[in-house]
Amino acid sequence: MPLPLPRRTAPSRAAPRPSRLLGTCLSLLLLLAATAQAAAPGQAALATAHPLATAVGRDILAAGGNAFDAAVAVSAALAVVEPYGSGIGGGGFFLLREAGAAPTYRFLDARERAPLAARADLYQRDGQPVPALSLDGPLAAAIPGLPAAWVALAEGAGRLPLATSLAPAIELAREGFAVDEVYRQRASWRLAALRDDPESARLFLRKGELPPVGHRLRQPELADTLEQLARHGHAGFYAGAVAERLVQGVRTAGGIWRAEDLADYRLVERQPLRFALAGGRTLISAPPPSAGGVALAQSLGLLERLDWQRAAPLDRTHLVIEALRRAYRDRALLGDPDFIPVPLAKLLDGDYLDRLAAGIDPTHATPSDALPPAPPFHEGEQTTHFTVLDAEGNAVAVTQSLNFMFGAAFTVPGTGVLLNNEMDDFATDPAASNAYRLPGSAHNLIEPGKRPLSSMSPTFIEGAEDFASFGTPGGSRIPSLVLLAALAHLEGRPAQQWLAVRRFHHQYRPDVVELEEGAFDDAEHAALRARGHRLQPMRRAYGNLQVIRWDKRSGEVSAASDPRGIGSAVTLDRATPTR
Repeated sequence: MPLPLPRRTAPSRAAPRPSRLLGTCLSLLLLLAATAQAAAPGQAALATAHPLATAVGRDILAAGGNAFDAAVAVSAALAVVEPYGSGIGGGGFFLLREAGAAPTYRFLDARERAPLAARADLYQRDGQPVPALSLDGPLAAAIPGLPAAWVALAEGAGRLPLATSLAPAIELAREGFAVDEVYRQRASWRLAALRDDPESARLFLRKGELPPVGHRLRQPELADTLEQLARHGHAGFYAGAVAERLVQGVRTAGGIWRAEDLADYRLVERQPLRFALAGGRTLISAPPPSAGGVALAQSLGLLERLDWQRAAPLDRTHLVIEALRRAYRDRALLGDPDFIPVPLAKLLDGDYLDRLAAGIDPTHATPSDALPPAPPFHEGEQTTHFTVLDAEGNAVAVTQSLNFMFGAAFTVPGTGVLLNNEMDDFATDPAASNAYRLPGSAHNLIEPGKRPLSSMSPTFIEGAEDFASFGTPGGSRIPSLVLLAALAHLEGRPAQQWLAVRRFHHQYRPDVVELEEGAFDDAEHAALRARGHRLQPMRRAYGNLQVIRWDKRSGEVSAASDPRGIGSAVTLDRATPTR
């Protein structure tokens, strides 16, 4: 995009001498050159949760694709090689940065929708909720949105044909990939459910047991389904033979999908959430039906009012916990904006944040019971995330999910489509809680065609000096994970250190602080308890952050993948990949 021309100014009384005119012109040219350099990094980078997906994205960028082409390719590749985290039978959120002198941001909501035959008491029997009904099998599945996002992104912003961007995923599905220890671990957590479905057992297990490391996992039916999508676009999944097989397979096994559920599914483009930060930076994140962007904006707004950067380390930890407590309390006011009024402006209003900040005791925890009551909240977990930046400055951050590990553990025969269990992210009962101990909300009750509330939070922070991209899986912990990484960025730390920050989490209910193992030493534990915090150490690490930073002053681009996972990050100088 050409730079805007400078405004005309009134001529001075005396014409400048030639030397002064030349100097002025040279200065202007240098300024324009510097501005142009800042508008484009000249390097590309990406970070994903799986090395095979990183390789796919790298190859698409090196072949001349832009960030949007790479996003389609990486998203589809992850849907093949991480069936425990996402898939063509799931959904996600896509946050886009379109490069230019004044970049624009877009948000693609590819969240799953409730079937049209769904009702509020779908997962109740005799008036009582039955949790297993919203977790396993086709009744737990909402209508997938990921295929619609791939088509829309390729047709609306990509340089390459959809078939080109999907080709690597098709090859991975048809030729297979080697099972690793991470796959075996995740499959072990859902072994019983996978065994219960003959098609899932055939594809994802070996003779009913965990496949050994190195076993080549092939999904030929999924490759066929992806080829239909590549040939026919939206209609290749949501209509025709694939749609017929999906509906028939779901209904035969006890689900409630109809042909019109698939025919009516549409991607929704929403305005990204934008929130002004100190220092001229802007937070750009996911709007409802994500609760994550709001929680991030509120938490950062509260911490700025509490002067978090000047606080001692333990004081800062306390302030972050208290900010999260209040932000998570407000999440129950959110839901699908197509179905309920969302008080977004009120929740991000400066006066409201002033009042919340004033209620934070700098030396002692506020019991959640002491806060004004709020409707309870409900949501779910298992996801994957990736982020990509191209040499022109286009960027994409994507969080996609099947909800629980291996989703509903039900694969529709003849399609290779492993279904989500995102219906568990609805409030199946306003008084009950879901698989992740988050209670339900009347705002998030099941309705036909409604999208469930989510914590997925693909996020950018941008200012005149730099651009950063963040995202992670982690269910209800996603906003706190991204917040801690964002604070490290705002402190000026390099991208690799954003992943190294110690992780802790508070979500209002239950009133405990979850701590990653080794996050704090014994003295810090004692000090936090003395302030009134109830601590709950976790047995394992959590989260899988993928981040990118572009320093507009130096032109340096860096990417990092969380060492807690098996993912990888690469940078590319134009078309030449480097590790």
